[in-house]
Amino acid sequence: MSAGSRVFTAGWMQSLAAAWQARPVWLGGGAPAHGHTTRAVPIHDWVGRSGQPVKLQGFDQPLVLVVMVLMALGLVMVYSASVALPDNPRFARYTPTHFLMRHFLSMGVATAAAVVMLQIPTRVWERYAPHLFVLALALLVVVLIPFIGKGVNGARRWIPLGGMNFQPSELAKLAIAMYAANYMVRKMDARENFMRALLPMGVALAVVGVLLLAEPDMGAFMVIAAIALGILFLGGVNGRMFFLSVAILLGAFVLMIVFSEFRRERIFAYLDPWNPAHAQGKAYQLTHSLIAFGRGEIFGQGLGNSVEKLFYLPEAHTDFLMAVLGEELGFIGVLFVIVAFFWLTRRIFSIGRQAIAMDRVFAGLMTQGIGIWIGVQAFINVGVNLGVLPTKGLTLPLMSYGGSALLLNLSAIAIVLRVDMENRQRMRGGGV
Repeated sequence: MSAGSRVFTAGWMQSLAAAWQARPVWLGGGAPAHGHTTRAVPIHDWVGRSGQPVKLQGFDQPLVLVVMVLMALGLVMVYSASVALPDNPRFARYTPTHFLMRHFLSMGVATAAAVVMLQIPTRVWERYAPHLFVLALALLVVVLIPFIGKGVNGARRWIPLGGMNFQPSELAKLAIAMYAANYMVRKMDARENFMRALLPMGVALAVVGVLLLAEPDMGAFMVIAAIALGILFLGGVNGRMFFLSVAILLGAFVLMIVFSEFRRERIFAYLDPWNPAHAQGKAYQLTHSLIAFGRGEIFGQGLGNSVEKLFYLPEAHTDFLMAVLGEELGFIGVLFVIVAFFWLTRRIFSIGRQAIAMDRVFAGLMTQGIGIWIGVQAFINVGVNLGVLPTKGLTLPLMSYGGSALLLNLSAIAIVLRVDMENRQRMRGGGV
């Protein structure tokens, strides 16, 4: 950290402490959560000292800028990766700009949804988190119903909604972040009790897992499990119980692989992708992804000059967008994207920690859950593209082609911005 950054951080922390100490303290109704002081919200915090409704001011401009840059880069790369698809008989009726225009439209719809989400107070999400989780479970059931759920390449993961295919697993990621945060706030006094603290959440996670594996979508289940376990850990669950839960979950994943032939084949192909038996089979995507990165070298072949996107690399505009980026923009482009996602995840966690420090436990845990979602999914996608992890069907957040994924990604970012705006309001002595 630079000297200027240290000065800025120290000043910011002093301002936060001063604002918090200056807040009036009084007794509030209801039992306080374990380890936290309950403060009732005075009437002037709701309507302002002048009697007018409080208006939230200020937002995290660097966070918005990074999100916009990633989305803009994603739009460019989606166009580059899909421009040649009409030459394939499967996409012969599409124009070269088909996927570009659809992705641009998805960005517009997602941005509009994010603006709406930004208007919703965090306390509303806390109240309705269990209802949203039940809705997500219902949609995960609906997608499995024949003639309703849409199947692609042997997987049934989408519900057709006119011009867009909605993927319930994306909603489930946001829902589990809210539900787990709400759950930890309600169970704060039972964190040391396995039956009361972990078993109910374990049952909920098992139900989600069964529904996702029926699609099948093991990648989404891994992300959802990481979100739930991460929030339990950050919420202060007993360490031994947490590691026991992790061990049980890892054991479940191992059993899924052992008793699933196609998953075993993927693991073997991942371990030896250049074996002729695998290179033209389960490791086909991986080998061509590695070839793409190899061709990119340091500075890349130039925007639009990828060869692997010319029908060698399947799903080039979705799951393997990073491989095309690596071939065209090289190591420098890949490093830029990795640093951007690292910074974004760290920033989201900082906003969550700030909320918890101000006794906004639900808002803080939910925000950090969203940070886990973005960070883990980006890590898995990049790891799969680079051959560090076995192939999974996960898109790159904010960048890959996909309407429902982008819609939920931006909605989640809007919720994080709302938490940050409410934090800033509190630091000015107002209520939210």
